[in-house]
Amino acid sequence: MINAIRVTAALFMTLLSAGVAHADGDAARGEAKFQDCAACHKLEADANNLGPSLHGIFERKAGELADFRYSPAIKRSGITWTPETLDKFITDPQAVVPGNRMPYAGMASASDRADLIAYLQNATK
Repeated sequence: MINAIRVTAALFMTLLSAGVAHADGDAARGEAKFQDCAACHKLEADANNLGPSLHGIFERKAGELADFRYSPAIKRSGITWTPETLDKFITDPQAVVPGNRMPYAGMASASDRADLIAYLQNATK
């Protein structure tokens, strides 16, 4: 019983720290990280490029913009974009949604992802 409590507490702390990482991201550093994304994504509404506009991305379902041609894999992914789901996706897009069309190898650094997400939370409203 005590081991189960320890495991539960450790899991809780891991989840809590993952959420804190997003809240603690540095938006100024994230703006610089966004330059990697800017070749394909715009932040303005109705401004699709090679990738869909990121305007209003948070709490939007993946594949939802009517004026962008998403991959079938993204459309059927069932993802709703939150800081947590975006963090997982940016880490390794092909692992999270196999067969998506985004030609991006991923961002390995958790702090870089937290910074980028902090920036996007402000810039995509």
